[in-house]
Order: sequence, then structure tokens, then C-alpha cells
Amino acid sequence: MAVMLTACSWFLNRVGEPDLPHDGTASPDVGIRESPGLISPQGTTIKDRIMAPEGYERIDVDRGSFAEYLRNLPLKPHGSKVLYYDGREKGRDVHMAVIDMDVGDRDLQQCADAVIRLRAEYLYKTGQYEDIHFNFTNGFNAEYIKWRQGNRISVNGSSVSWVEGAGYSEGYQSFRKYLDMVFAYAGTLSLAGELQRIDLSDIRIGDVFIKGGSPGHCVIVIDLAQCRETGKKAFLLAQSYMPAQDIHVLKNTQDDSISPWYAGEFGDRLITPEWTFERDQLMRFAE
Repeated sequence: MAVMLTACSWFLNRVGEPDLPHDGTASPDVGIRESPGLISPQGTTIKDRIMAPEGYERIDVDRGSFAEYLRNLPLKPHGSKVLYYDGREKGRDVHMAVIDMDVGDRDLQQCADAVIRLRAEYLYKTGQYEDIHFNFTNGFNAEYIKWRQGNRISVNGSSVSWVEGAGYSEGYQSFRKYLDMVFAYAGTLSLAGELQRIDLSDIRIGDVFIKGGSPGHCVIVIDLAQCRETGKKAFLLAQSYMPAQDIHVLKNTQDDSISPWYAGEFGDRLITPEWTFERDQLMRFAE
């Protein structure tokens, strides 16, 4: 009996296939490239450079939402390298695009920090200052609103507290200093403790695949598309890594015909270039 394939059939061909050998932290540099038909080199944002797969269209998002912010992240010119905080180039080619956002000059903005950075930048940009707060690994709640009021964080061994340290400051430079403090004392373990577990069927832009711990890792969903005929989903991922480096859009190392998109129905494990996640490791910021 003949089998009729839809425009979205490439997803069906991936589901249920055995995973390639993988050690949980890195996949081989084999077949890592993007599908040329999905890339518009002149595009300067996520949505303008990366086209939705054939038969798919980007989901609607609310104006001013975190999802809209992520979809419209600015990109460095096509072909840009991922740079470490000290200016060196990342040795492994795992990215499709580089987000045009500073990484700082210290080894701070690693994987969890990149997710924190994107969330905090959105909240700062939209004036939601009281919602900018992240826990340190020891549980201390670093609230930006207190920092903004002039308080500073004192760390003495395992003891962390607020102290009077500066005058009121709403400037961006002060905000960046706050983020560097968070980056220094937060990580995947503390971030996972703040997020809510989400079923994969309800995946949204802004959700995070995360394995908390040491070692641990996380990547963030920065865009989402859906097949008009079947309702199946596809998503884009971004990450930072160790040492601190530019936030970058990941290629799909398992299927270069759809890269950089990932199939929403990926089976039990999501294999990304530098980490493998379980399907139940999808989490979301509390609303």
C-alpha cells in the first residue's frame, strides 16, 4: 500500500529512530550544518534569518511577551564565530547564529546564566523590575528591586546578606553589575529549583530544557512553529556553555535536513550538540 507523505513528514521519519552513540555531554562534529533553504543570511533577527520549515508556520505570540522578545533577538552577521569572554573562538562548530549580546569580560555567563540573562533583559526592558529575582545556589533570593534601591550583596563564606552600599540607581550599567553577581552564585541547580516542570506536549517559547547539578546544563526554547496539517511542533534552541561565551542558536546535529529546528516529537531523549536531555526535563518560569 502506498504511503502518502505530507509536507511535515520529515518529523515522522525521525520519531522512533535509535539515538546515535552519545555520552551526555558532547556529540561528534559529524554532519553539523543547517538546511540552506531555511536560512536567510541577510536577516538580523531570529525570525528574519531562520525560516519556518516547509508546511510549518510560526505560532502566534502576544505583543510585548517574552516569546516575542526571544523571537526578535538581534543576531550578529551570518557566519559569525562564537567567542569566549576573553575573545578566543569556540573550537566546536555547533551554532547556526550568534545572538548580538555582550558576554562580559569574566568567565561568568555560562549555561544557566545565559537563560537568566535573557529572562532578566526582557523584564528590565519591559519595566517589570519586581519580577527580576533569582536564587543563589544556597537559596539566597537576589532581588533586583533591592539592588536598584541601592543595596548590595555581601558574601562571606556561606553567609549572604544585603548591605547598604550605593545610592538608588536605575541605569543599565548597574543592572549589568547585578547580573554578574547573580551569575557568580547561581547555576543550573538553583535555576531548576525556581522553574516549574512542564509536559512536552505544552512546550512554549521561553521554556527551558535543564539538568540541574554539577555537571548540569540547560538550553532555552527561542522560537516555535507548528505544522498546519498535523499540528506537530518544531522549536529552536539557544545556549551558552563553559567557559563563558556568546549565546548562540544551536544546530540540530541529528538531522541536518531540518537544522536548526528540532522536532517536537523527538522520542525519549533530546540530543543537542553538547548535551542530552530527557523529555521530562522541560521547565518554565513561573507566570
